[in-house]
Amino acid sequence: MSESKLQEAVKEKYGAAAKQVTEGKTACCGGGASLSGRDPITRNLYADAEKGSLPADAVGASLGCGNPTALAKLQPGEVVLDLGSGGGIDVLLSAKRVGPAGNAYGLDMTDEMLALARENQRKAGVENVEFLKGTIENIPLPDNAVNVIISNCVINLSGDKDRVLREAFRVLKPGGRLAVSDIVIRGEVPAEIRKSVELWVGCIAGALKEEEYVDKLRRAGFSDIEVEPTRIYQIEEAREFLESAGFDSEKIAPLVHDKFMSAFIRASKPA
Repeated sequence: MSESKLQEAVKEKYGAAAKQVTEGKTACCGGGASLSGRDPITRNLYADAEKGSLPADAVGASLGCGNPTALAKLQPGEVVLDLGSGGGIDVLLSAKRVGPAGNAYGLDMTDEMLALARENQRKAGVENVEFLKGTIENIPLPDNAVNVIISNCVINLSGDKDRVLREAFRVLKPGGRLAVSDIVIRGEVPAEIRKSVELWVGCIAGALKEEEYVDKLRRAGFSDIEVEPTRIYQIEEAREFLESAGFDSEKIAPLVHDKFMSAFIRASKPA
């Protein structure tokens, strides 16, 4: 799939997810897939206190695979950018963490998600937030603009991850840091099985192998790179999905065991 077609497919999927939320439903993979299919990915990512402080629609539109705001160690007064901010849950949580002296940007290319996020901001009464329209491959901010970049299972959806990481490096201030949640693969997985498991894990996924992710970060200019697994997906969780796709889950279990995971990826822009 070409980069432009992939981008349009992602926009369509997440636009549909935003519409589900505005219609009073919980967003799920693909704008209509079974919630049970995404439960292993999205469950229990946020503490009750975090969810309780936000509008229900912000929580309902969360389609991430981690909680980067909890792991990024945000400090009062910092400027934060969320790549692919969706319904705004991580932006609103970040804004609370950096306080009134700080600022949180959310970047999304989907009109429906931006409208939902801005309504969630209004309901939450959070002022130090700005939602921007654009793509993560072309961030509409100047060089050296932010202290921290977060993202929640979005970079894996890009067809040009090298460009995303170069853009992230550009807009970070010297000494700034990248702190993102994403899907990562460890080891080799047969292509057909990988494609099906990726569909289960993240709607339209282009997950990188761990060493590929580290290499791309290094080539973009980052240092102090760490990959920390936060949730490893087990074959039992995907059994029904894979069998419906025509696979013998017993035979492929050893091929995917402990290889697909959500991870927290840290890196720094040298000072």
